[in-house]
Amino acid sequence: MQAGKPILYSYFRSSCSWRVRIALALKSIDYETIPINLIKDGGQQFSEEFQKLNPMKQVPALKIDGTIIGQSNLSVLKEVGQENQLTWAQEAINFGFNALEQILQTTAGKYCVGNEVSMADLCLVPQVANAERFKVDLTPYPTISRINKSLLALEAFQVSHPCRQPDTPPELRA
Repeated sequence: MQAGKPILYSYFRSSCSWRVRIALALKSIDYETIPINLIKDGGQQFSEEFQKLNPMKQVPALKIDGTIIGQSNLSVLKEVGQENQLTWAQEAINFGFNALEQILQTTAGKYCVGNEVSMADLCLVPQVANAERFKVDLTPYPTISRINKSLLALEAFQVSHPCRQPDTPPELRA
């Protein structure tokens, strides 16, 4: 019996969804995207239909051969509250990037770990996009910036970019 095409339940701006899209693109795995809007109608992830699929009520959810794999971090931003999100995100990203910039001094080649794309790279690009979204100054992070630029030149990172997803609003499309 041939397995069906994987289904990715995703939101265009979700950094967690982006990591999955990059991995699927790097492995040349053809998949179907079903957009789950995290804002519309109070969040489509809270719908009864989606909760049956993923009781955690989060994206991404990847369905492969009937098995659902899920992971997300949007719930953290909701806990912080709208008025504190920018400051909290900037502090959290700077904290992580300060450490990562130091680590990369010993591990980086063209990418985070040598000259082959690794899981670290799949995490880096969406986090740099979050940094840009939350107006983090990237000047103190030249290695992170260099690696991010190299990764964004790769097709897998381009086709998986949030501005190229089926649920991306027209004003945010590339």
